[in-house]
Amino acid sequence: QLQLVESGGGLVQPGGSLRLSCTTTGSSLAHSAIGWFHQAPGKEREEVSCISASGTGTNYEHSVKGRFTISRDNAKNTVYLQMTGLKAEDTGTYFCAARPEFCGFGSTAADFGAWGQGTQVTVSQ
Repeated sequence: QLQLVESGGGLVQPGGSLRLSCTTTGSSLAHSAIGWFHQAPGKEREEVSCISASGTGTNYEHSVKGRFTISRDNAKNTVYLQMTGLKAEDTGTYFCAARPEFCGFGSTAADFGAWGQGTQVTVSQ
């Protein structure tokens, strides 16, 4: 079972940027698709982006297209979520999660087996 660790969250002003990282200790991410999920206060966890194990396939939720970029460096065992043009509604906890090889179409949190503990992103003046 993969143990994922997120980092990079923080407090940022609207329009600002953050880069989140997802890594693992002891195991390789190379055969896992990695999804980033956003959980706003009082709401369900929703996928915002996913990248396939090879890195050739990516998905984005429509509200983050053009603002967020997902990437991975399998040599560093790390997946990144570059977030730009941040908005107040991006506030929440961001989790990374793993599933085998491919992201799938219309996937949900239930399709992912291993999760990190989350990193908090707050977008505020």
